[in-house]
Amino acid sequence: MRRGPLVVLVAGMMAVGVVSPAAAGVQYEAGSAGLGDPYFPNSGNGGYDVQRYYLKTDYDPATRVLTGTTTITATATQNLSRFNLDLYKMNVRSVRVDGRDASFERTGERELEITPSAGLPKTRVFTVVVRYDGVPQPLTGPFVFNDLYGFLPTKDGATVMGEPDGAATWFPSNDHPTDKALFTIETTVPSGLKAISNGSLVGQWSAGGKDTFLWREDRPMATYLVSNSIGHFNVSTTTTSKGISQLDAVDQDVASDPDALNTPRLTTRVTDELGDRFGPYPFGTTGSIVHHNNVPPLNLESALETQGRPTYQSPPVERGVAHEISHQWFGDSVSVRQWKDTWLNEGFAKWVEWYWAEQHGGPSAQDSSQQWYDNPPPTLPYQPAFWDVVVADPTRDEIFHRAIYFRGGMALQALRHKIGDDSFFQLVRTWVAEHKYGNASTEDFETLAQQVSGQDLTRFFNVWLHTPGKPTSW
Repeated sequence: MRRGPLVVLVAGMMAVGVVSPAAAGVQYEAGSAGLGDPYFPNSGNGGYDVQRYYLKTDYDPATRVLTGTTTITATATQNLSRFNLDLYKMNVRSVRVDGRDASFERTGERELEITPSAGLPKTRVFTVVVRYDGVPQPLTGPFVFNDLYGFLPTKDGATVMGEPDGAATWFPSNDHPTDKALFTIETTVPSGLKAISNGSLVGQWSAGGKDTFLWREDRPMATYLVSNSIGHFNVSTTTTSKGISQLDAVDQDVASDPDALNTPRLTTRVTDELGDRFGPYPFGTTGSIVHHNNVPPLNLESALETQGRPTYQSPPVERGVAHEISHQWFGDSVSVRQWKDTWLNEGFAKWVEWYWAEQHGGPSAQDSSQQWYDNPPPTLPYQPAFWDVVVADPTRDEIFHRAIYFRGGMALQALRHKIGDDSFFQLVRTWVAEHKYGNASTEDFETLAQQVSGQDLTRFFNVWLHTPGKPTSW
């Protein structure tokens, strides 16, 4: 077995000596093992804020073993005696903080507790390096319709579906959307395979029968949006009419599929047109990663809005491209503050599907909303009924219930109808501008909607978002 990857949390470029607690005369305390998200209390960690990750991994599809080195640069937000990273079941070989060996302990399946050789004062920029290895273990849960998620092996490589807490299956992190950071992703694979990730491809080299791909995302990104698709891909590049760099990767097995062939063109069109309506596209790159994973062993039909380049597990239809590209504004740039706010991601993306059809010769968004209001989509046997879900607080297991998508979209269309197009689109543009690269909540959206519209929308939001039942008046 290869030696595992190394994760490094790096203290700043300045040579600042570590101040011991005794010398400083201050008290150092452990960072919290969690960020208090009521649905995922153990996701993320307190006491520091990550600025940058460098993920260096080597993946062998034959053995499914992943090894690598991750370097994390972070700032202490308190006087830290110890802190945690999220890493699910992987074998940790060593940890260093600011170049010195640190003690570490696994506390549960996903917590890596790290104690540096000296305390880290508040505001201190520091680095951690963790070496680890193993076969990444996927997660499962009813909130993704029992699909596996995390780092997933495919027939010839791998795919990543990190939402909501699956980043920890393959790299140490502060795995919660409120701690966004910049990323460099270096992936080594057997020669002949390609590794497609986020941002721009800034380097590529070959050595010893292996190929390495170096990607850089220079806009803040949540951990669950990191991609690392490995396989036999046909890759094409272009530039949109707005000057946005575009890279599309299509699994060679579906290279002749009509939907796969159409995805790059649709991506260009959707990226530019949504930018005209919602405000400038928030990232430096766009594109797509199209897999052929809707067959055994994965049987995945899903997609994920991996930042700057959505990952489709099978060739998408037009509404699917509109949905995932819209997430670049609603979910990726403006991310949820807590996972109970997921409707802000999925409701917007569903509404954009309807709006896209409205703008391109299909039914109006109002007609689409009315159709699903009259005939809601079926729910799975183990899920609550469509109208029984509280959209803005659905419980952990129902954050991806169909009600979150469809009733979220209906709520937005009802809001559009109530306040009018001028106020509605002003609200949307203001929303994405004010919270760009940040996080926001349902309460933030409600407050802004009332400010922009000049209307008291308390009853409206209570009916559509905060109570179960089919709305009949608002």
